[in-house]
Amino acid sequence: MNSSATTTAPPTTRIEPKSAGFFRDLSSVATRALRAIPRDPAAVIPALIVPLFFFVVNIGALESVAEGIGVADFRAFQLPVAIVFAVTGVSRASDLVTDISSGYFDRLLLTPMRRSALLLGLMVADLVLVIALCVPVLILGFFVGVEFATGLPGVIAFLLIGGLWGLAFTGFPYAIALRTGSPAAVNASFLLFFPFAFLTTSFLPQEALTGWLAAIADYNPITYLLAALRSLLSEGWVWADLWPGLLAIAIVGAVSFTLAFGALGGRVSRG
Repeated sequence: MNSSATTTAPPTTRIEPKSAGFFRDLSSVATRALRAIPRDPAAVIPALIVPLFFFVVNIGALESVAEGIGVADFRAFQLPVAIVFAVTGVSRASDLVTDISSGYFDRLLLTPMRRSALLLGLMVADLVLVIALCVPVLILGFFVGVEFATGLPGVIAFLLIGGLWGLAFTGFPYAIALRTGSPAAVNASFLLFFPFAFLTTSFLPQEALTGWLAAIADYNPITYLLAALRSLLSEGWVWADLWPGLLAIAIVGAVSFTLAFGALGGRVSRG
């Protein structure tokens, strides 16, 4: 009797990708962003040259005038302004636009990588970058004779506050990048900051401002940020100056991060 042999295919095991963990995802995105910075110096050099230029020019042109109206140390008064210009608007949002237009971002969405790490990793890289940008500005300040009343701990706090402000602002360009995917729109995001940089105590102390400029400065978060940074230079650890600056950073950060992660959610759902 003939019997036909039947063969049974071996069972197949479906291999599912597994997440490497949130911090591994975060590290991967941040490391990639940091490695890209040396390949794109045009995105970093202007962020350093512009504040250094204005710092030197403002000291040369306005120091004698400022001292005449009661600003004892105009160089220390201007150093926080240079720091704010150095760190505000610096982000890897332009790289994110490139990833979106090339389809790389959509491919990342197919991986088990946590969605929040896609944005937080870029922000970690931004924090490292803006603190690094503060260092040359700070060195120039030391070179022209600026001293810290708070010593070395004050220098560290100064760098951290400047870095946190830069980080708080990054949500705006990321929100624009994720909503529009447009390089031009991302580059224009600096315009959100530019008017506020001058409608504040950039050149004169708050008590010297009058009229509508004084009224706007009272509600401008940069006014309180500058006051906090200046207190570390000239007055010491004055909590009454520090906490409004930290609160201003927290408020701006809450707004910008809400917009950025809302835009990320919209981009993910469309993807």
